Amino acid sequence: MFRTAIRSTRCHTTPTFRARLAVVALAAAAAIAVATDSALAAPAKGGAANIAMIGEPQTLDPMASTADLVGIITQHIYELLYTFDANWNVTPMLAESMPAISKDGLVYTIPLRKGVKFHNGKEMTSDDVVASLKRWLDTAPRGKAVAKEIKSLEAKGPNSIVITLNRPYAPLLAHLALPNGFAAIMAKDSIATPLTQFIGTGPYMFKERKPDQYVQLVRYDGYSARKEPASGYAGKREAWIDELRFIPVPNANTRVEGSLSGQYQFADLLPVESYARLENAPNVKPVLTSPFGFPYLVLNTKQGPLTSVTLRQAVEAALNNADMMGAGFGDPKFYTTEASHYAKNTPFYSTAGTENYGKGDAKKAATLVANGKYDGTPIKILTSQQYDFHYRMALVMAENLKAAGFKIDMQVVDWSTLIQRRNDPALWDIYITHSAVLPDPTLTPPQLGDGAPGWWSSPAKEAALSALNAEADPKKRGALWGNVQAVVFTEVPYIRVGYFNSVTARSPKLEGYVAMPWPFFWNTWLDK
Repeated sequence: MFRTAIRSTRCHTTPTFRARLAVVALAAAAAIAVATDSALAAPAKGGAANIAMIGEPQTLDPMASTADLVGIITQHIYELLYTFDANWNVTPMLAESMPAISKDGLVYTIPLRKGVKFHNGKEMTSDDVVASLKRWLDTAPRGKAVAKEIKSLEAKGPNSIVITLNRPYAPLLAHLALPNGFAAIMAKDSIATPLTQFIGTGPYMFKERKPDQYVQLVRYDGYSARKEPASGYAGKREAWIDELRFIPVPNANTRVEGSLSGQYQFADLLPVESYARLENAPNVKPVLTSPFGFPYLVLNTKQGPLTSVTLRQAVEAALNNADMMGAGFGDPKFYTTEASHYAKNTPFYSTAGTENYGKGDAKKAATLVANGKYDGTPIKILTSQQYDFHYRMALVMAENLKAAGFKIDMQVVDWSTLIQRRNDPALWDIYITHSAVLPDPTLTPPQLGDGAPGWWSSPAKEAALSALNAEADPKKRGALWGNVQAVVFTEVPYIRVGYFNSVTARSPKLEGYVAMPWPFFWNTWLDK
């Protein structure tokens, strides 16, 4: 979920990467403008921040889930070798510098920062980094995709690692920098499956979790910060707030009321219709991201009726994307519908396959249903009301599919249950989620990797992605992405519905907040 802010609003341009970069670059200036509202109050340590999240995280293992909820919390505990700055450039975090890359593009030598302490007091070494990355390559959906490209991963002394590739792989550093289902660096002696200790190097450390009440993080006084100025996720991180409490608040209206009453210092993902009310309230700052990201439908290619490509194409033909987005977000100022995964004037813009997008053609869909020999097995749609727009879009989708001749079994569950159920191919045929637009198209959605729910695998996918990943030239990569997009529209492992804006809220007392795709609360403080 791509988030950028301009003063009291979040701003996220049309899903154009370069245009978004321009807006993101304004985010840092925006933070200054926000701070100006309170006379540039000086940072001060102390206090506790209540952060209202959409639900209960099903895990605190950052590698075990691509759910944003998990990534938002755990990025405060764990750090990566690399990260993204405000302009979405890959920059070092736990790595000392950018890697030395061999002329053939196959060998990456990564120097590590010295003196970085884990929350257990032990100093980070190459053994911790290698063990962590191996776990990520073995367990995380994105890690599994990267693992196919790696010939070897080894320590080179206590403060360096070497990654040797089978072939050039352009997105490697971007994958190592993504804070979602991420390559977190963990203390080697804490690594287990499942994790029972959460020991990272971040500015906050885990203290307590009370299910359905909160996840409590506290400042790590032994944190070793970088010296560069803060920029996006990059640069110097400082934990000013003593305690962060991530509170599950599944009801969106409860998050709104809690923001208005001052109960929460930050509330994530509020109904768009609440924006006007929040904007007129004196004790809350609404933040509008325009656009925030894209909702998409994941189709089960492993088990059930939609293992048939023809029936997946029938689903694609049946859907009226404009009606779904209208149901999800109401006022058109909160959404757009575009077929291309990236917008015009960006390196990855392509019209390949877009003739299949969002027509809502019930007649064509019915023909495909017949050709696919649909046997009447109900299509199980898995959705949640915790993201209210998911649910509203699901209702329209169900009617579109019924008009095409599908039978529907709507299953409405809480978000943590959905996250659990989507791992079992017997329990669903379509589920609804959303994502950000990120700088490299292989980063999202995770279905472009290996092993993510949906379990999409095909020779066409492998060929198109392999060609894209092997090409380092940005100009050539744009055209190659078009081939991937065409395969997505043809094989329909997922369906992008459109682009949407989102509303969150912060207390005016929460200073220094700079919006990014996954909100973070280092470099923020509470005005007393």
